[in-house]
Amino acid sequence: MPVITYRQALNDTLGEELARDPNVFLMGEEIGVFQGSYRVTEGLLAEFGPKRVVDTPIAEEGFVGVAIGAAMLGLRPVVEIMTINFILVAIDQVVNHASKIHYMFGGQVSVPLVIRTPSGGTGQLAATHSQSFENWFAYCPGLKVVAPATPYDAKGLLRAAIRDDDPVIFIESLALYDTKGEVPEDDDYVVPIGVAEVKRQGTDVTVVSYSRMTAVALQVAQRMEQEGISVEVVDLRSLRPLDRPTIIESVKKTNRAVVIAEDWYSYGVTAEIAATIQEEAFDYLDAPVYRVAGLEVPLPYAKELSAASKPNANSLIYAIRQVMRGTRRMR
Repeated sequence: MPVITYRQALNDTLGEELARDPNVFLMGEEIGVFQGSYRVTEGLLAEFGPKRVVDTPIAEEGFVGVAIGAAMLGLRPVVEIMTINFILVAIDQVVNHASKIHYMFGGQVSVPLVIRTPSGGTGQLAATHSQSFENWFAYCPGLKVVAPATPYDAKGLLRAAIRDDDPVIFIESLALYDTKGEVPEDDDYVVPIGVAEVKRQGTDVTVVSYSRMTAVALQVAQRMEQEGISVEVVDLRSLRPLDRPTIIESVKKTNRAVVIAEDWYSYGVTAEIAATIQEEAFDYLDAPVYRVAGLEVPLPYAKELSAASKPNANSLIYAIRQVMRGTRRMR
């Protein structure tokens, strides 16, 4: 299979879906003439024209609302929000309209909308540009939320999201755009929304993760082999719907679990996964579930402080060692 970057997988998929379905169009700030802040939409304006690749003003609430209306009328808009932080400007449109219209209209109207946006802290972008709010949207019934970690999953999930009749929040990571991986030459494969994947088999401890933290978990799993610890890595891929059975089956096999995510510790994705394991696999646990997440502070700008505030390989290694000893450090 060809090896391409995460960014190229997204770009290829957008181009293929624009060519396949005339109802698909793109909207977002600087996605056309500037070719995207992260070059994900590079070349698409030249190929498909300004009616299919629409540059918008800096007005997230306005253009997300336009996209919802277009989706209600049968089009399939794919909106790029420059960072998940900027969705806060449009949260009423997403939570009170996109997620609820199908239900409130008695199923007569669908909203086949995709909102693509990077999440998490990468580089020195400071407190208001480095947040992880995907759990906010995963909390909301009516939305689907996906967060691919590899080029293979990025392409397959984006294709599935564009073809889905429900609104999908598509979470990316700035740190993953240049990562590489194998992607099938098949131009029509999809990764089903709501299905987690065991990215690495193991026997001693399960690490549950998604997006950039899956890459961290896989690197750590290789390192832990040197200590004789076999780590199984479960990549959620989808936060809503959440594939609870895959998580539980893995924990039943390994009898230990660590959950890692880039969001804050309290009320986040790690809390939901830990509660799920506690409820459905308690009798199989040989140690308490350990959660690894960001410090509960606005992310500092200073490089060293920023790095210290975010979960990383060392914090995951520490958690795995603690779980293997059957101990748990209180926060």
